Amino acid sequence: MAQEMIRSPVFSVISTALLVSHLILAAVSHNEDSPVNNSPPNAGLFPSITSTLHSWLESHNEDSPVTDSPPNAGLFPSVTSTLHSWIELNMKEYNERKGNFARGFNRTVLDNTLVAAEDGGVKVITVRKDGSGDFKTVTDAVNSIPCGNRKRVVVWIGFGEYWEKITINRTKNFVTFYGDPNNMPKIVYNGTAAQFGTVYSATVAVESDYFVAVNIAFVNSAPMPDGKVGQQAVAMRISGDKAAFHNCKFIGYQDTLCDDRGRHFFKDCFVRGTVDFIFGNGKSLYLNTTIQSVAKDCGVITAQARERVDDDSGFIFLFCNISGVGNSSTYLGRAWKERPRVVFAKTYMGTIIKGEGWSDNSHPDRDQTVYYGEYKCSGPGSVSSARAKFAKILSDEEVKPFMSMSYIHGSTWLLPPPNV
Repeated sequence: MAQEMIRSPVFSVISTALLVSHLILAAVSHNEDSPVNNSPPNAGLFPSITSTLHSWLESHNEDSPVTDSPPNAGLFPSVTSTLHSWIELNMKEYNERKGNFARGFNRTVLDNTLVAAEDGGVKVITVRKDGSGDFKTVTDAVNSIPCGNRKRVVVWIGFGEYWEKITINRTKNFVTFYGDPNNMPKIVYNGTAAQFGTVYSATVAVESDYFVAVNIAFVNSAPMPDGKVGQQAVAMRISGDKAAFHNCKFIGYQDTLCDDRGRHFFKDCFVRGTVDFIFGNGKSLYLNTTIQSVAKDCGVITAQARERVDDDSGFIFLFCNISGVGNSSTYLGRAWKERPRVVFAKTYMGTIIKGEGWSDNSHPDRDQTVYYGEYKCSGPGSVSSARAKFAKILSDEEVKPFMSMSYIHGSTWLLPPPNV
């Protein structure tokens, strides 16, 4: 079992057409060898439903090999149709409101703070390493945003590797990092727990609300831990509320993604790590996301940090793909805290998943308090016959609360990436 983690509790109006695009915008190819294109994305250009579902089936390539990926990167026809049905179901309420939207924006749908921030367009500032943008570093761009910011600011980041350690403090709400999907910029640093403490080791830490990232790679380049103390290394810490990540990568080893606190949405993303590489006390929905374990020995995907009955938090993985290296070497989660809540639904699980699936972290008393659920998953790692007795194979009724955008109250705040 991995060593105990060192952590603290730190943790003009949008068009209706774009709202539809947001929920069905699928993953584009993660090809980082494409020619450099430093032009910002064109405003309002989103693929059609047909093309996005086609690209969704394409492989989520990454530098490390994935040895047990199922056909079509783990996304087979039945899952395609099911995901499409899920999208349609979650769009039903929106479609019923179309008539009202046509006559004027219904401001009761979104929270007032968000409406005010998005109204009247967005400010775009550009970052390019060659000096041809407004700034040469992401840090300088973030520093230019005023404290108490109340309007959406898009930081468009040109292709390249940015060696920076960045914190967006809690006074700078409504910040968007935006990259080119075909030439995805990387923000890289090598901070570790030994240097900064685990949660403060993050390459990028976001403490503000309403953060959005699109087509960005967040990387912690610290070496793979070899058993020494203090080798945890976070690539991204998200501690603000109402944050969304679209087609982003989170690359590291131990503690890659600190899903610290707040409501978060991850779509078409890629997360790579070894131990506890998605951890924290956030309330988050991961949709169509690839999870890759590269642990040499025992790996653990989640360490969800819910502790009290009234903690409104948990990680939900929906239509995801779990792959990696090795056979039966990785747990879906471990009971780092007393009452973790994690559900995997309609997810492909490769051979890397251990038969027991879940660990009580050598705390048998937590067998009665954990909420570890699975629902209609597939692949060799999903076989439930040897699952830990405290894990739940959920019924249709039991899974309902976790199978909707309402789990993160998405209808009040979740918008498509802004036009830039």
